[in-house]
Amino acid sequence: MKISDFLSPAEVLFGLRVEDRDELLREFARMAATKVKLPDSEIAAELLKRETLGSTGMGEGVAIPHARYAKLRKPFGMMAKLKQPIEFQAIDNHPVDLVFLLLLPATTEGEQLGALACVARKLRAADELAKLRRSKNSAELYAVLTA
Repeated sequence: MKISDFLSPAEVLFGLRVEDRDELLREFARMAATKVKLPDSEIAAELLKRETLGSTGMGEGVAIPHARYAKLRKPFGMMAKLKQPIEFQAIDNHPVDLVFLLLLPATTEGEQLGALACVARKLRAADELAKLRRSKNSAELYAVLTA
């Protein structure tokens, strides 16, 4: 599985301004709702519920919020490079500026794990993070993510 299988250039956001994690997740939910044909309130509720189990902030300024949805047929992703880093209760207690949202089908474990592993591998590499942070627009972000 490749990131381009579930992330389109239109779903890459550059310079997104939000105050905190909850606002970010609600904003992602609002933007994703029309794309995945689910109510934004349902998306936001599941994302917030997932965060109560443990932060999806994986350290180094990166978070991968994700949740499962029974009505979803294939993985859907969105990526944001935030204008200002926000508190995300990440495992290293550092603020987050790179966030990859993953909405996953509830029924296909292999596909879920494949999408999540693919994103985690990409966002764990220090050289890739440096390239993402040097990106000047959403097209450059997408190019780095899908290279």
